[in-house]
Amino acid sequence: MKIISKLLPVVAIMAGLMMFSCEKEVNNNGNQSGSTPTPTPTPTPPPSPSPSGNVDSITVNGVTFKMVKVEGGTFMMGAPITDSEAYSNELPQHCVTLSEYYIAETEVTQALWQAVMGSNPSHFKFPDRPVEEISWNDCKTFIEKLNQLTDKQFRLPTEAEWEYAARGGGNSHGYKFSGSDNVDDVAWYTDNCGGETHAVKTKAANELGLYDMTGNVLEWCSDWMAAYTADTVSNPQGPAAGFKRVLRGGSLYNDARRLRVTRRSEYNPTFTDYSVGFRLAL
Repeated sequence: MKIISKLLPVVAIMAGLMMFSCEKEVNNNGNQSGSTPTPTPTPTPPPSPSPSGNVDSITVNGVTFKMVKVEGGTFMMGAPITDSEAYSNELPQHCVTLSEYYIAETEVTQALWQAVMGSNPSHFKFPDRPVEEISWNDCKTFIEKLNQLTDKQFRLPTEAEWEYAARGGGNSHGYKFSGSDNVDDVAWYTDNCGGETHAVKTKAANELGLYDMTGNVLEWCSDWMAAYTADTVSNPQGPAAGFKRVLRGGSLYNDARRLRVTRRSEYNPTFTDYSVGFRLAL
């Protein structure tokens, strides 16, 4: 026990150094030479995202959806060791750098699924609600057909892309949930959903103009589930093989703790439920 107590301060110092290293990478705009960076003024909160130049509208068989540009950047992924609500699979927090990508403004709606697939598997059938009762494998089939119709390369977001976007990307204010510290502002969840999903875009958006990244339905990511490491990584894709796929965002049946932006879930890729949907990336 004496050895463990002596090691704890060392672990804390190492975690602090890792955080400083990642923050240095973000704040110095890529200056890694060790030279003293030019001082910059304290940033002010960015304005609300403007659709001009940041959003692509795409129409498929009469249904239009929007893809929001996420500028590349570096962030600390996962929960800090000081987060008393964190689950063990959210640790350790680690430094991640991502390239630019696009992510859907909303979860895939039943209207879009119907337009692509010609059917609607959802339990709560309303065209402006997220499609649900779909497996990870179903998502891949949908995306293959969507790509044929649009001549684009849509895909599921990686887990890292999902979390960075949920945090607000480079516009992040550091909220606990996606877009707010008040869960009721941004999420349909167990305390307010009335036992069913709701139309997309009926809660507030986050800093990037993304809706429902907290609550409504869980969202499949491309990654196989794996434990985090403390390694600094760029554009992580997850392991090459595994047993369960990652889902993020929490759902209508979750309490607030399970809706935090760092919360991770996992299911077999054949699993379906009316609390499970997805969001596109590009």
